[in-house]
Amino acid sequence: MTADEPTARTRSSPAPPEGWVEMQLRGLLVDPNTDTPVVILRQVDGTLYLPIWIGGFDSNAIALALEGATLPRPMTHDLMRSLLKALGAEVERVEVHALIEGTFHARLVLAPAATETGESEARRPTPPKVDARPSDALALALRVGAPIWAATAVLRAAVDDSRAHATETDDKLREWLERLRPEDLGKYEM
Repeated sequence: MTADEPTARTRSSPAPPEGWVEMQLRGLLVDPNTDTPVVILRQVDGTLYLPIWIGGFDSNAIALALEGATLPRPMTHDLMRSLLKALGAEVERVEVHALIEGTFHARLVLAPAATETGESEARRPTPPKVDARPSDALALALRVGAPIWAATAVLRAAVDDSRAHATETDDKLREWLERLRPEDLGKYEM
């Protein structure tokens, strides 16, 4: 595997604390009702799903990472990975931390790159958090092997929000997502 290929989680991370759920990107597909790309996050070792609708360019960046594509020039997320490395930082995790007016909000939790001396957790400063669109955060997480966490409040709010705005089309989509099998995810199955 080259440095330009996406990776699965490559470093161990602590289990999420109460109020957070670790998620994995399980698929990238197109909503059959709106022709809009959807990223499907699934709880690690669990059954919770979180679909996040994203833009076409964003889905392309995620698809390239999933495919392990190496382009002649770096894409934006490859540049972000290189900048973090050059600055001696790494993405500790991605957090999907809010759902506000139907829009998901995410952030990158950064940490100094691991050192050989193994600085103790107690001495580490509070890691900086950088606001990001979920699609950008996920595209970067795939490239650096960072874990993805979702706040349980976001998972609850997503369910409540979908119920509050349910239409016949939404009901069809919800049924489709509930029936979704791994083989339905096509070439982006993980």
